[in-house]
Amino acid sequence: MSTYSLSDGLASGAPRLSRAPWLTSWVRDSGAGILASVAWIAFGLSCLWWEDVGDWSRTHSLGIAAFVIAAIALFGTVGADYLGSTGRALRRAPWLVVLGVVLTLWEVATAKFAWLPLPFFPPPQSIIEVYTDDLPKLLDSVFASVKLQLGGYLIGATVGFLTGVSIGWSRAVGYWVHPVLRFIGPLPATAWLPIAFFTFPSSWSASTFLIALATGFPVTVLTWSGVASVSNAYYDVARTLGAKPSFLVLKVAIPAALPHVFVGLFMGLGSSFAVLVVAEMIGVKAGLGWYLQWAQGWAAYANMYAALIVMSLLCSGAITLLFAIRDRLLVWQKGTVKW
Repeated sequence: MSTYSLSDGLASGAPRLSRAPWLTSWVRDSGAGILASVAWIAFGLSCLWWEDVGDWSRTHSLGIAAFVIAAIALFGTVGADYLGSTGRALRRAPWLVVLGVVLTLWEVATAKFAWLPLPFFPPPQSIIEVYTDDLPKLLDSVFASVKLQLGGYLIGATVGFLTGVSIGWSRAVGYWVHPVLRFIGPLPATAWLPIAFFTFPSSWSASTFLIALATGFPVTVLTWSGVASVSNAYYDVARTLGAKPSFLVLKVAIPAALPHVFVGLFMGLGSSFAVLVVAEMIGVKAGLGWYLQWAQGWAAYANMYAALIVMSLLCSGAITLLFAIRDRLLVWQKGTVKW
């Protein structure tokens, strides 16, 4: 005669109970990816379900693109174990969820029901139209801005670095340069706009000067601080081994001051971008600042927002590149400051 015990029932049910934690863990880990797929499907439906209140030619293409992104998010979530770091990134992507929700609300509030007034709040597809229809002019503006920004930034960073090292190393140089630095440095670079455009022969050279001025002050101050803070024990050890003054500057002072130098370079980069936009709006006849002014004058707010997005990407990319250089040179400080 067969017998049945409670222990036998628990043993037979053990496999079924063990699946529940695995399923819960998978849902918890993959929830963001699934929600991202749903959010982008909603965005695609919002593009294609209702008629637009205006005439925008990229609505259908934007809806199809939203469905493609939703499929990628879902595929990456389901196959995360086989896709490595890319799959794990798609599985845990809360920002992808937020972006899909924001775009859906933006589309509904502008292109479908016009809750936000036009032309001040254009829909997403109008910005896509700018990137497709006005791309040559936008690329020319990007090239002009990068050329102007890079020239002024390199000049300001070089002059600021050399000045900071000189002040930090030599008291005689510091005696003469420090008062000038205290007088000019605190003033915003844009305050020198009238003098710069009157003094320099062209608006391009005046704008380069202003960008260099905005970059040079923080680089000078931070480099000076870094050189001045180097411990005298380092110099004493080097002198004991027969080091010359040039060796002390190039091999002791400057390497020890590099963390401060990079802080100055980061600060100068942000200041130079602000001056770049102002200078291009006022005097330069090309660049993203000029493009913003032109778009505002013609009430082309979609073009203005598209230019702002490009400017944000350029600034973020420049800071990322500077961080990569910093991590390469200062390996022992890698990860202490993140971007």
